[in-house]
Amino acid sequence: MALQQIVEQTVTGLGYDLVEIERSAGGLLRITIDLPWVQPSQDDAVPAQPEQFITVEDCEKVTRQLQFALEVEGTEYKRLEVSSPGIDRPLRHEQDYLRFEGEVIDIVLKSPMGVAAAGQVSANRKKFRGRLERIAADPAAEPTKTAWRITWSDAPEPKPGQRVSKKRVAVPLQALDFALDELREARLAPIIDFKGRRPRDAEPAPD
Repeated sequence: MALQQIVEQTVTGLGYDLVEIERSAGGLLRITIDLPWVQPSQDDAVPAQPEQFITVEDCEKVTRQLQFALEVEGTEYKRLEVSSPGIDRPLRHEQDYLRFEGEVIDIVLKSPMGVAAAGQVSANRKKFRGRLERIAADPAAEPTKTAWRITWSDAPEPKPGQRVSKKRVAVPLQALDFALDELREARLAPIIDFKGRRPRDAEPAPD
């Protein structure tokens, strides 16, 4: 049985989602897991559930079961590491994009975009960082496909302690529409906010 199949069956069988499998130098096998995501209810009468995170106990449980499964299948490795996703969590399935809609992500296109977005982006550019949005699907496209967009501003980030003038002219937002099959890679942008986590639709507080 292939490694991907062994790991996926074991992880999902224990009630977790498989995020990533990595083989590193020295025989390290690194497995990243997460809790299954349940899409929030649109019913205002149903209270929103607090977000839950992978614990050390979760990782230990999956490690024990994986060690057994890999030994049975004769899979070679020297060290097994099971962990939760980091701040640069990969986005691999459409459910990941639904889950993290509104977050800032990094994407790499398989091919250059071909045309400039809003006439201001190099046509050879493949890497972008912006806020993930879901948009209305193109009627000419497959009806089951979800359309996606990232938006960003090329305005320089203010330096720590710098006051931003309210009279400063806002830099227009750039936008890029894409389909998931056009991506080579997508991850959450590794952004740390020491002021605490803000709601996804909140704007940064002025200094």
